[in-house]
Amino acid sequence: MSRERYLVQGAVTHAMIGETVGADATGDTAGAISVFAGQVRADVFDGRTVAAIEYSSYEAMLKEAVAGIREVIFNAFSDVKTVTIIHSTGVVKAGEISLLVVVTAGHRDQAMRACTHTVELVKEKLPVWKKEIFEDESHRWV
Repeated sequence: MSRERYLVQGAVTHAMIGETVGADATGDTAGAISVFAGQVRADVFDGRTVAAIEYSSYEAMLKEAVAGIREVIFNAFSDVKTVTIIHSTGVVKAGEISLLVVVTAGHRDQAMRACTHTVELVKEKLPVWKKEIFEDESHRWV
């Protein structure tokens, strides 16, 4: 299954998570759904607390990277049925969700391992840049 929605403006909402899981869970061949939701942490750096992260991406590059990640997962895990990746752009506050990965597979082991591998590939290959914004309104690029 190919999902065309890779980027969302602002935080990934709980409604988006439910909608995505529901859409990916259709059919009767998948016995497992593994979900990863990554949220912005209020980390402290040099005594400053992260209030939000501003994400930016080049959409054409991102679509190509997502296609590549999905291909790797489908080749590595023969039981995987769907792989969905949704990442935020714009400002996401601490405590809000910025990344959603949903993987369906025939069996739990493949769903869980494929989901973990997908998240690692997203962190390594997705062309998304982030600027941490601190409570004092200073910032740093990460």
